[in-house]
Amino acid sequence: MQGKTRELFDFAERSDQDAWRSVDDVVMGGVSSSQFRVTSGGIGVFEGVLSLESGGGFASVRSRPERVDLSGYDGLEVRVRGDGKRYRLRLRTYPDREGVAYHVGFDTQSGVWRSIRFPFETFRPRFRGRDVPEAPALDVSSITSFGWLVADRQEGPFCLEVDWVRAYSQEER
Repeated sequence: MQGKTRELFDFAERSDQDAWRSVDDVVMGGVSSSQFRVTSGGIGVFEGVLSLESGGGFASVRSRPERVDLSGYDGLEVRVRGDGKRYRLRLRTYPDREGVAYHVGFDTQSGVWRSIRFPFETFRPRFRGRDVPEAPALDVSSITSFGWLVADRQEGPFCLEVDWVRAYSQEER
């Protein structure tokens, strides 16, 4: 049976870069910086500089809170081009926008476009860089924001290009 998809972010059609905000290690005294912008060609770009100075070590962006129900889907698929660094896709759920985030990591190859599927069960709960094994499983009916994060002591400039993000299911439901 043919599966179904649901477009969540297609920057060729939705160029609202103001829908994304940076949340970098400056919140804890670090000096990393990031931004999210949309190119004239319709590509979302998460870029900046990761610094380990002053106890820092992460840069991230997240979408404006808006509840999305992805019940009936099996996971997320993204088309990205990276710089050889490791990134994380992050999801937050209602009602706790500042608490636990659900992460899945992925590696990039410099200059290579890749489509990657992330089944929802691969997302792990984390809070402030630490695993939270006692947190409930990801509630896909109450996703309130999407985000990108770079950390893991990968100091220096970074750039992740995002063509689109969509939900997918293996079968029609």
